[in-house]
Amino acid sequence: MRKSVLFAGLVLAAIAGSAGAKDWKEIRIATEGAYPPFNFVDASGKLEGFDVDIAHALCEEMKAKCTLVANDWDGMIPGLQSDKFDAVIASMSITEDRLKQIDFTNKYYSTPLAIVVPKDSPIKDTKTENFKGKTVGAQGGTTQSIYAEDVLAKGGADIKLYPTNDEAVADLETGRLDAVISDKFPIAEWVKTTGKDCCHMLEDVPGTQTETAIAIKKGNDDLKQQFNAAIDAIRKNGTYDKIMKKYFDFDIY
Repeated sequence: MRKSVLFAGLVLAAIAGSAGAKDWKEIRIATEGAYPPFNFVDASGKLEGFDVDIAHALCEEMKAKCTLVANDWDGMIPGLQSDKFDAVIASMSITEDRLKQIDFTNKYYSTPLAIVVPKDSPIKDTKTENFKGKTVGAQGGTTQSIYAEDVLAKGGADIKLYPTNDEAVADLETGRLDAVISDKFPIAEWVKTTGKDCCHMLEDVPGTQTETAIAIKKGNDDLKQQFNAAIDAIRKNGTYDKIMKKYFDFDIY
């Protein structure tokens, strides 16, 4: 009798667990659309970039219908918490502060920070003391802005924050800033193309390597597991490398 009752209880628990899980066949994904080459809007108004291609590949692997939308960076975490969308694939690094608010999947790439200065700048390396009295730009609400405010500002730098990375580098190009700190890969792409005549990149900022992952709402563990399985799958079947080589000539994982 006791075994029967126990068995029945286990069955009911399993049914309840299954009923509570979501199959996630339709997923709303936010990206910024202002962080090339990871996410940007092309001339036709279509979202493109490494983040976008990774999102499509993961959704195909998960056999899910995904809708990608552009969203301002400052609204990413609030939008996730309020169910405006289900995931953020927008080059968001895992930080302790963000982990208090949201959850993350396993990484899908890693990046250090880097600093770009004008070609005629007296600044030759990333030592904090070099930025005393200098104006340094960064995109607000990012790991680079945290570093700028927590490290460079304490060393005497004046920090100016921008809604997007594009606005920061535009002010650097026109001489309104002495330096811009950013994730290495997008700023390297900018120096290689738009900023090649005005600016150059210093070495990586020591100790700033971070992991970039998919942000999801706390409690959506089933979605997290599906994304993690899909990340593993595209890494193993070659899809990840194919997408990476479309944008970079080096390994960013």
